[in-house]
Amino acid sequence: MENYILELEKELKLRNFSKKTIKSYIFVVNQFLKYSEGKELNEETVKSYILKNLENHDPSTVAHSISVISFFFEKIIGRKIDLPRPKRNNKIPEVLTIEEVGRLIGAIDNIKHKLIIQLLYGCGLRVSEAINLKKSDLNFDERLIHIRLAKGRKDRFVKIPDSIKEELENYSKFGEKDVLFLSQRGGKLSTATIQKIIKNSSKKAGIKKIISPHTLRHSFATHLLESGIDLKIIQKLLGHSDIKTTQIYLHISNQLIKNVKSPLDDL
Repeated sequence: MENYILELEKELKLRNFSKKTIKSYIFVVNQFLKYSEGKELNEETVKSYILKNLENHDPSTVAHSISVISFFFEKIIGRKIDLPRPKRNNKIPEVLTIEEVGRLIGAIDNIKHKLIIQLLYGCGLRVSEAINLKKSDLNFDERLIHIRLAKGRKDRFVKIPDSIKEELENYSKFGEKDVLFLSQRGGKLSTATIQKIIKNSSKKAGIKKIISPHTLRHSFATHLLESGIDLKIIQKLLGHSDIKTTQIYLHISNQLIKNVKSPLDDL
């Protein structure tokens, strides 16, 4: 079993997968191999494992596991398996109103913490992108941030919000390290730390919604759409490969629904 994992890791590295993706693939395959101990590594074993997972996990999580296990079988075992993907639940992500975002940011006193939240919302960053930001990625003359090797190992640019340009520039001048947001120990901040910042600030601001760093990214995209920004521009700002991923914000925006005039009103 250990040899399988080593072979899988080598295959993923050869394909230049990100560390996060490699970690995810290895975790999924490890879980499957633990389940399949004493059983044959075949399609029936995979089916029983997937059915068991569907009892306790979201269909989108299970669909990811199917993709990973299929990759493992084809590239490491040397055998293709054909499994249907479970129908996913079409849940609409939680978003904040502009007023709630203002309250959330207003509840933060720490300059570093406030800038992190302002960048997550103001640029639509993923939490991992904020954590990995470097001072050298900030171009204050062009008012751009270079997001390097983001999801899918793609680079993109986002605009520095005018409202925080001066404060961000001043903040970036402190310290000798290139990492923009350092932890108290001098390393990169963790996702858990940023989640805690948002949780505490949300509570202080009296926001009842259950939110995460990604909620701010959803809110950024939704508010841009509601202000009339073209969907393709939003796709580029978010770094989505497929426009279908960005189209979810058409379903989230309540403003677009509010702007529809009912035929009843013409009677």
